[in-house]
Amino acid sequence: MNKLLKVLATGALTLSLVACGGGAKDSGAAAQDDKTIKVGATAIPHAMILNDVVKDTLAEDGWTLEVVEFSDYVQPNTAVEEGELDANYFQTKGYLDDQNESRGMHLKEVAGIHYEPMTIFSKEYKDLSEIKDGDTIAIPNDTDNEKRALVVADAAGLIKYDAEKAVDSPLDGIVENKLNIKFQEVEAANVPQVNDDVNALIVNGNYALESKIKDRANNLFVEVPDIAARTNYVVVKEGNENSEKIQALVKAITSDKVKAYIEENYGSAVVCVF
Repeated sequence: MNKLLKVLATGALTLSLVACGGGAKDSGAAAQDDKTIKVGATAIPHAMILNDVVKDTLAEDGWTLEVVEFSDYVQPNTAVEEGELDANYFQTKGYLDDQNESRGMHLKEVAGIHYEPMTIFSKEYKDLSEIKDGDTIAIPNDTDNEKRALVVADAAGLIKYDAEKAVDSPLDGIVENKLNIKFQEVEAANVPQVNDDVNALIVNGNYALESKIKDRANNLFVEVPDIAARTNYVVVKEGNENSEKIQALVKAITSDKVKAYIEENYGSAVVCVF
């Protein structure tokens, strides 16, 4: 009986030591994982800025940046909301507010980085004056960017637009359309893809850069945006704004290195705001 008790005691001690050792290992892994910052972004310029500049800057302070690329505007917000990402970097305040309201999200902007003017392109015209009666222009179909595109069309003199009258649909705000322009609503990421099927596009700057549409289409008009409304922000889940991770990310992405990189690589297509 005494021998049996000694064996049982020895086994219990061994299990206890293994458990303690496993706990220490798990704790160490957790601490290591906590030095990883996961950020969702669209490819150009956002993911490029993160990968080419911000990643190395964060590494100097002991952080690992993991960039997850998205081709649309919906999933990166869902991923932050659900805690799969620490932050995302791709959107304007207007789009963020619309997503919070329409999808019941709880996201918050923490740092404004740059803005990308929305632009009117055409595969067949070299001047706005060439746009003719009945032409079709592709525009983004999400509420914020669609309204923005129609405001650009107004500024270009193609239509007259009153956003206050766009109650049920952004298109309801068109109060004058002498050219009978047909606006084809397309997911923002896909606007450049219909370039061959329409007469012109009004496209977000990041997707124009990503698709290299500037290399094969004429630039007819460049938006002069409301900078506060059209700045692209780093966005997090509410409550995480002051976390160590997010403060480190904000410090790195608002550095002089990032500003120089943007100016050198994108010129007037991407304008730094910090």
